[in-house]
Amino acid sequence: MSNRVSSKYKLDRRMGENIWGRPKSPVNRREYGPGQHGQRRKGKLSDFGTQLRAKQKLKGYYGSISEKQFLATYKEASRLKGNTAENLIGLLERRLDAVVYRAKFVPTVFAARQFVNHGHVLVNGKKVNIPSYRVQIDDVIEVRQKSREMGLVLEAIQSPERDVPDYIDADHKKLSAKLVRIPLLADVPYPVMMEPNLVIEFYSS
Repeated sequence: MSNRVSSKYKLDRRMGENIWGRPKSPVNRREYGPGQHGQRRKGKLSDFGTQLRAKQKLKGYYGSISEKQFLATYKEASRLKGNTAENLIGLLERRLDAVVYRAKFVPTVFAARQFVNHGHVLVNGKKVNIPSYRVQIDDVIEVRQKSREMGLVLEAIQSPERDVPDYIDADHKKLSAKLVRIPLLADVPYPVMMEPNLVIEFYSS
């Protein structure tokens, strides 16, 4: 098992939830149901503990985002007008690796980060290899011509495991996609409940 897969399953186990909704998650084989409190923990989490857990879950969901990068995203969300929790989700979903994952060009968020890093993605016709690149509405995201026959890509677009959300306009024949609008929390197809409001409380306390 690769370190990447191992760390992914480790997060699932720690949270007691199938964070990405993957069929192979070890949590699926547990006899007890997934959930915030799991089976191992005794007693109730403190407010800080609950907030920390919400932050770890949301940060972990988007792959290998560093704490520094995640904190910077929170600070940007807090400067924008409107609801900071909704702004945070909107900024995270505008990451290039997140858009590539949502468009179903790759099977996992971890694969999306690597896919972008390795130069397989074009934004408005230009190669962009920065996973955290901020996608704008109507930017055209494409899989590079040379990368379109990769097994990873073919597996992802044929997988019935998940659907493309309505804020992404994806064309799997052309392997291109657009961000139609910035999503709200309710629009994002998280397999488990995310609580960005608790993340905001964690950073602002």
